[in-house]
Parts: sequence; C-alpha cells; structure tokens
Amino acid sequence: QTPPEALLPLYEYLDKDKIIWEPACGYGNLVKALEKRGYDVIATDKYVPPLPLRDFLIYEPQLYDYIITNPPFSIKTDFVRRCYSLGKPFALLMPYAGLETPDRQKLYKKHGLELILFNQRINFEVPNDTKDSGSKFPVAWFTWGLGLPKQLNFVDLREYKNQKLNLR
Repeated sequence: QTPPEALLPLYEYLDKDKIIWEPACGYGNLVKALEKRGYDVIATDKYVPPLPLRDFLIYEPQLYDYIITNPPFSIKTDFVRRCYSLGKPFALLMPYAGLETPDRQKLYKKHGLELILFNQRINFEVPNDTKDSGSKFPVAWFTWGLGLPKQLNFVDLREYKNQKLNLR
C-alpha cells in the first residue's frame, strides 16, 4: 500500500478548492490522507470493491481538477498516456526506472515532465501487516501541470517530520 507520507511534498502544489481524482485507490491510503487534509476526492479503482469499479483507461468523472495516484505496476505507461490525453494536472507516484521506458520518454519529451524526488526510498506496506513490513522503493512524483518551480525538485522528507503526525 502507498504510504500517506509520500504525499507530504505534493500538498504545497494542490489547491484545497480543487477536486482530486484517485483512479487506482486500492485500499484508500492516499484518499484517506487527502481527505484528512481537507481535499475533496473522487476514489475509484478497477479491482477493489466496494468502491465504484471504474477502469481509469476508459472512465472519466464529470468533474475533477487533478489526478493523483500510484498507478498499477503493469500498466504505468497506459496511465501516463491517459493522463496526458485527459489534459488535467497530474501526479503519478512511480519508480525512477519509469524514466528509462522508451514509450514514456516519448510522452515526456512531447508533453513535458516535472519530478519530485525523495531523499530516501519509500516503504510500501503490505496490507493487514505491521507498519514496518513491506518493501522500500526509489520512487518519485512524476507530475505535469502542477506548476512546480523546476523540472527536478529534490525533497528531504525529514523536513516534513512534524507533518507526519495524524496521517492515518
């Protein structure tokens, strides 16, 4: 599961009066954290009931302003392509290796890309297990349209330690 701490450096680029669509919400870690911060979130997933089962690659809500998600591993390129085609600002939490994929590189070159890179690996938790279980991965927020100050934005998660309280 995606840890809510991954959202911390993203908040400063999100307007509270905008609607966020989380199209691969899984068990809702990101949704809960965003709602706790006061954001209005549309949560959908292709595989996880009881949420509305919606396929991001063909479904689109009537009203939303941002797309924020950790896309499924096997269809990340499809998610990137779909995000650009929808024309809404987005942030996709993906491994650094996402920069190496030739199809994605074509999309990034054509449309542009801004990254938020963490100073440490992010621990993805195993559902229904302890907080310390899981695996740590080198990931970044792959963004477009959020108005980041630079193409490469390096963040030190230790700067957000006071904000980590009450995330769950």
